[in-house]
Amino acid sequence: MNKSAFIFCLVIIALSCSKDVPYTLVYNTNYFGVIQGRYAIYNVQEMSHDVNLIPKHDTNTYQLKTVIGNEYIDNKNRKGYEFLRYVFDTIYQQWTLKDTWVIYHDNTNGELVEENQRIIKLTFPIRTEKEWNSNTFNNEPEKKYFYSNIHKPRTIGSLNFDSTLQVKQQYFKSLIDFQNQYEYYATNVGLISKVYKNLIIDNFDTLSIQKGNEIHYQIIEYGFE
Repeated sequence: MNKSAFIFCLVIIALSCSKDVPYTLVYNTNYFGVIQGRYAIYNVQEMSHDVNLIPKHDTNTYQLKTVIGNEYIDNKNRKGYEFLRYVFDTIYQQWTLKDTWVIYHDNTNGELVEENQRIIKLTFPIRTEKEWNSNTFNNEPEKKYFYSNIHKPRTIGSLNFDSTLQVKQQYFKSLIDFQNQYEYYATNVGLISKVYKNLIIDNFDTLSIQKGNEIHYQIIEYGFE
């Protein structure tokens, strides 16, 4: 057998073998963590800045609990779930319902309706540097999200997560502006941390904050009720 015929046979064998191994597309929808009864508790820190006020920098800390509640059917016959948000009342030492949002997920998107704004938080299947418009289903300006650091382990406090990803939502820095917004998600848990910064700064210095707001979430507990 000459060399050309030999290579041809190898190609035929490879193609034949490939037909016997079906390709399975992995969506990784479990990063959104939408399972009825699942809860997560976060330490939340909200900061407001204004150098013309007293105090110039004000911080509010509290604990937030989210729970995947009852099944919800919207006016387009889409099935979702109540997304219950509780704040811990330090005076009465109990959780108080703050608001009820709605959460959806399928093999295309993971969506959260926040204050009547439907936002695409994740899109499937998960792919490195995949980009999408989070405001596709609302009237807000286009806002591009994309994935980074997918399927990486991550530790937050005493909690270890085998597989996480980062959703980069916005980053911009100039002489006087600094915007940095991103979230981390873990498989079968959902959101595990969040950073939101929208600041006016001085001379490119992100620590010299003149005005603006920050929000930080860090998960401390999760499970099922």
